[in-house]
Amino acid sequence: MFGAVSSPSHKVEGYSSPIVRLRKELGLFANVRPVKSIKTDQRQVDMTIVRENTECLYVKEEHITTNASGKKVAEATRRITQTASENIGRIAYEIALHSKNPKLTIVHKSNVLAVTDGLFRETVKNVQGFDERFKGIKVEEQIVDSCVYKLFRQPEEFSTLVAPNLYGDIISDGAAALVGSLGLVPSVNAGESFILGEPVHGSAPDIAHLSPSIANPIAAIRSAGLMLEYSGFGGEAKRIYNAVDRVLEGGKFRTPDLGGKSTTDEVTDAICEKL
Repeated sequence: MFGAVSSPSHKVEGYSSPIVRLRKELGLFANVRPVKSIKTDQRQVDMTIVRENTECLYVKEEHITTNASGKKVAEATRRITQTASENIGRIAYEIALHSKNPKLTIVHKSNVLAVTDGLFRETVKNVQGFDERFKGIKVEEQIVDSCVYKLFRQPEEFSTLVAPNLYGDIISDGAAALVGSLGLVPSVNAGESFILGEPVHGSAPDIAHLSPSIANPIAAIRSAGLMLEYSGFGGEAKRIYNAVDRVLEGGKFRTPDLGGKSTTDEVTDAICEKL
């Protein structure tokens, strides 16, 4: 289980993002982010964003040079491989297969990035032919910018989305607004040998010093549920999800990001009681 940590937004010599390094070294090639509303929400959302976790711009190969006029030029490598795209495609099809709406949306920008996003798009499409069970899944495509627009206009149109690393990061954070807060959205980093739960939100340094704490614990608690689910403990995971939903539907215990006045401990205790 991985908690929220801060990383510097400027270059720090020798610094390496711990979560990015863990994803690479433990082979956690998939970041699965379900975004779901509760029964009492006005807008009903039920989607899972499957984000490739090991490459794209997040390979962190950057450098600065100087051009002929003495101006700095910053460049970054963007890497997309067939192997990683097949790996993420398989997980995305499996999730789509077991969803209420067996539909998979491939998110890309191959109209501009024809080589890198083109490889991702074609590879994920071809994964459908790897397994007879995937034949019944409806496969669609969305250019990433129009995907964001449609995400807010017609979120009910989406079921399972699969995207390269950067796009998956952005659209899943945006999708959190549909259900009320980043503090509600969990994720699991999955590979062949390891499972790592991780809330989608960051470390919120603006409220970290407050006592009592008002940080929303739900994303972390739901991430623990996902960690159990992807480790084969589906029944136990469902108990956690149900306990969280019952507290949210009751409306009494909500942290300030959801318009309430409850503390972190009060929400946590209420969930434990339901559990």
